[in-house]
Amino acid sequence: MGELNVYVINNYGQFCHLIHRALRELEVSTGLLKNTLTIKEILEREPHGLILSGGPTLERIGNCQQYVRELEVPILGICLGHQLTAVAYGGSVRTGKYGGFAEVEVEILDENDILQGMAPKTLTWASHSDEVERLPADFIRLARSNICEVEAMKHKTRPLYGVQWHPEVSHTVQGKLLLRNFLRVCEEQSHA
Repeated sequence: MGELNVYVINNYGQFCHLIHRALRELEVSTGLLKNTLTIKEILEREPHGLILSGGPTLERIGNCQQYVRELEVPILGICLGHQLTAVAYGGSVRTGKYGGFAEVEVEILDENDILQGMAPKTLTWASHSDEVERLPADFIRLARSNICEVEAMKHKTRPLYGVQWHPEVSHTVQGKLLLRNFLRVCEEQSHA
């Protein structure tokens, strides 16, 4: 992957350290960053990409909505990171019908950048305590399930992505592939 700096923004999720470890295993320069850092403090670290971790609630996302609106680097939102990205761009989030973590079969609608090689379906590990209810206007839906219509999304013109499931956990069958695909986007953007 070359010398990539891809940081994990800590939204107090229980799997945050697993994202960090997965990136280290993929031989990327990484670190865990507080979600209260300013845009300037993040840019000082010269990131090639950011991953917004999951977490307990939209009330504890710090400056994450500012990151997804203002930073020009690729950003992948996982679970809460996916939801806060939707809200930042005018989408909406609701309480899901199925709380707690479970295996969810996801239907890939558009392989796009981050889901390449996963179609037509993949098994994931996800919580749907909260979920994206309405896709933001500037986003494309990439995946759905029989639980949630917006399992994954991408901004139409910017390298902003969101997935409801957790690619960093071993229960997600093609999680490492998704992370490698995202790192490829980071590398391509760093040379653009």
